[in-house]
Amino acid sequence: MSFRPRMTAQTRFYRTLQPLKMRSWAGVVADVWRVRGEKGGGGFYVSPDPRLVVFLGEPPRHLALSTAETAPGHSGLTAFYVPAGTPLWSSMSESADFAHLDLHLQAGPLAQRMAGLLPRDALNDVRFLGQSDLLASLSGLIADEVTAPRRPTLMLDGLVTALLTEVFSLPPDDLALHSGGLAPWQMAALADHLQRNLTRRISVAELAEVVGLSESWFAHAFRKANGDTPQRWQLGRRVEAARDLIAQGDLSLAEVAQASGFADQAHLTRAFRSAFGVPPSQWRKQHMLQGRIAQDGSNQDGLAQERIEFPT
Repeated sequence: MSFRPRMTAQTRFYRTLQPLKMRSWAGVVADVWRVRGEKGGGGFYVSPDPRLVVFLGEPPRHLALSTAETAPGHSGLTAFYVPAGTPLWSSMSESADFAHLDLHLQAGPLAQRMAGLLPRDALNDVRFLGQSDLLASLSGLIADEVTAPRRPTLMLDGLVTALLTEVFSLPPDDLALHSGGLAPWQMAALADHLQRNLTRRISVAELAEVVGLSESWFAHAFRKANGDTPQRWQLGRRVEAARDLIAQGDLSLAEVAQASGFADQAHLTRAFRSAFGVPPSQWRKQHMLQGRIAQDGSNQDGLAQERIEFPT
């Protein structure tokens, strides 16, 4: 009996741009999809068979993917492997066109194919992968044969084995995918966005949009990655920015509060005291005194200097 995939899919705001192309042989069904996803679109997928998906061309930056193990999702992927029975979610933060090669793999033949090439339990792990020129080349060759068959399935079978070997040889795109946290590039993007918008309030929903995640997934992932909430992280970064401005000595405390995104000077004072143990006015005096002591000491060669410690 030939292998027939039985994937369940529930999608919204996705539409195919070209007719589905499909080719099958022993233990494999290969599909090539060309799709437009609208902003706010998404889907839910689960299959009793393992699946390997490789994006063709430029990875879709606005498509985020998640499983229960890897929530809250990730974007900009080259490929992903999902074991049998693993639910998968997708979401679109912006409208975009993309194409992918979808390989449905029969579990028994897959295990036989990879026997001796992989650890026994490797096929039970979700794999999300970033950029790889070899993955792009192999998947492109397979997609071309699915779209316009010219060569026997024996060649396709060899390409699929090579593709699977590469997928399981590459390191996962980021360990944060397995811990459920945020990737380093996502934290860097958040820090940059906050720095560029320091003077105004930034909602959690806006931060989530920066990294292409839903607000609920983002809050979970942020706490997993940082051990704190997005609001408290944002407050801490604002206090640090205020401290740097105070150290420069050019602005009044009211101006510092406005430049670092606090409601007013009283709000800054409360947050600053909580972070550093003293109000900003006292910290500024101590900082200025430290500067004078350091300057005087550097101008008195050969004289003993007393080290004075101030709370920070």
